[in-house]
Amino acid sequence: MTDHVTCLFTLALEPQHFPAFQALVSDIVSATRQEPGTLIYEYSVNADGTQAHILERYRADAVVGHVDVTFAPFAERFLSLAKITSLVVYGQPNASVRQRLDVFGAIYMGGFDGFCRDFAV
Repeated sequence: MTDHVTCLFTLALEPQHFPAFQALVSDIVSATRQEPGTLIYEYSVNADGTQAHILERYRADAVVGHVDVTFAPFAERFLSLAKITSLVVYGQPNASVRQRLDVFGAIYMGGFDGFCRDFAV
């Protein structure tokens, strides 16, 4: 279980900005799809467009590349359209990964039992 890091972001959104946010997310997802170490990258939104979740799962060594390389060009625009209200991180991220995630107010939850089946998307 320690070779993966899973992140659950909760975002606050302004419904009138959701179309712009949705278009930006499409670009971010397209860029992220090219990362071989990104295993899950899914956005979900509530019915009124005021809250979204991002579920991300990475091979542990891929988080830094996502934050520093793939997401960085989109970060300013993303943060102008969405406010990160929480981040829960599952797994055992190393110090370098924690440094990237701490700026989002990460709460860390270390795994102690369980499994994950491999699946194709």
